[in-house]
Amino acid sequence: MNAMDLDRTRYQPLKSNFTSTAALVIDTQADALDLHSCARQRLRAASDLLETLTCLSFDQADSKDTTHVVNALYLLVQDGCDLLEHAHLRMP
Repeated sequence: MNAMDLDRTRYQPLKSNFTSTAALVIDTQADALDLHSCARQRLRAASDLLETLTCLSFDQADSKDTTHVVNALYLLVQDGCDLLEHAHLRMP
């Protein structure tokens, strides 16, 4: 196995990447607790944003604002799920 194959095995791209080049990756050899902490941070941020949205009225919201919020939530939740998946794989 050459160094390039090793890097592809170790560094897995996030599913939220929108380009063919994986700019954001998960180090699959990172400690499971670190992966879990990163996942928790993203999922907590998404949860907090959703909680805030339940208190707001969308009557006067612009459609582009809704798109921005949905995009932010997608990125946070998808990245959190990717991280949780790798954390689970690292657990004994």
